Amino acid sequence: MVHFSTDMEDRKGMKIAIVIPAYNEEESITHLLKQFNDFPRGNIIVVDDGSTDGTSSVVEHTQIILLKHKKNKGKGMAHRTAFEYARKNGFGGVITMDADGQHKPEEIENFVKKKDSADILIGTRRMTTKNMPLVRYLTNRITSLTVSLIASQRIFDSQSGFRYISRRVFEKVPLKTERFQTESEILIKAGRMGFKIGAVSISTIYQKEKSYINPFIDTYRFINLAVRSLFE
Repeated sequence: MVHFSTDMEDRKGMKIAIVIPAYNEEESITHLLKQFNDFPRGNIIVVDDGSTDGTSSVVEHTQIILLKHKKNKGKGMAHRTAFEYARKNGFGGVITMDADGQHKPEEIENFVKKKDSADILIGTRRMTTKNMPLVRYLTNRITSLTVSLIASQRIFDSQSGFRYISRRVFEKVPLKTERFQTESEILIKAGRMGFKIGAVSISTIYQKEKSYINPFIDTYRFINLAVRSLFE
């Protein structure tokens, strides 16, 4: 269960939302949301990205904000839907986290404590080949280096979905992608626009049971994003 000693507000007194994109995560999101029992329900946004299981039913009878896509549009589009809701409803920032159990709710407080130090805070894992498959480890290292070079800021874990993103960023940074590459797109564009990108240490939890990442298609999408970014 999550307990907070810090305020879930920014320096202007605006609320910060927890954003959780979910696609066919009925079992894992049930467990995850139980850990938020004493957390303000109106500060939690779940985006059901076209699930065919009972993901939405887990959320529907709570006071948690539920946004739904009729069909699967991708993690990036789920984030964009949540950002737009947060913008329209006066949230001062969001903390994104995955629904599959890779992120610990009790570590949200680490982002809240540092939220005024940067426009984006990336939850950074201590990755080794012992706690992550070699292919995923190498992919993360390569993409993080590539994003760092294009964004002109050092980023150690560009694939981490556990992040704080200030309102200034999701108001000003135009996003065009819809799937996993959106997490890189926002870093590249924010960095090039002069927004400060920082880091917060988080636990390394690798869930190997289920992944919707296609190593070929999503690698192609990332390369395409990186090349286009050089000419924008």
